[in-house]
Amino acid sequence: MKASLIFLLLITFGAVIENPESIYEFKMENIDGEKISLDSYKGKAILIVNVASKCGYTPQYEGLQALYEKYNDDGLVILGFPANNFKGQEPGTDEEIKQFCTLEYGVEFPMFSKVSVKGDDQAELFKYLTALDNPDFKGDIKWNFEKFLISKEGKLSRRFRSQTKPQSDELVSAIENELSK
Repeated sequence: MKASLIFLLLITFGAVIENPESIYEFKMENIDGEKISLDSYKGKAILIVNVASKCGYTPQYEGLQALYEKYNDDGLVILGFPANNFKGQEPGTDEEIKQFCTLEYGVEFPMFSKVSVKGDDQAELFKYLTALDNPDFKGDIKWNFEKFLISKEGKLSRRFRSQTKPQSDELVSAIENELSK
């Protein structure tokens, strides 16, 4: 198979995207195994969070769900991406993760299939997000529950480290600012 055909197949199936303009160019597998084009969230403010079930920050699921309930009707969507990159704190299968999130925290926001958010096998979406300039910082994700706030145009607006709680004034203010645009 010629290299150009292989590259075309990779782009078609969401593995590689050459110079993406926004997150809307990515397709990701949800926790139920369905391919979801992120362009289905066009016009919404999006909070992308790498999550884990056995982390000191895991109780943030509760705050994320509360944010989702409070602002979803105003145009906020939260997308959870389980990752096992930090001390094996997300060892479960997608089915186990879904069950945990639903039973323990009543998570209703969209959850996606487990991905790698750093390292050699880093998901293309997270390669893109961690390389973008923004007013906060760029570079590798340092731990579970880092947050990427995406504008209604699909561009990275703000980035928050794990210790920023979902109900923090800083994050809520940034979300409300995006929703008002």
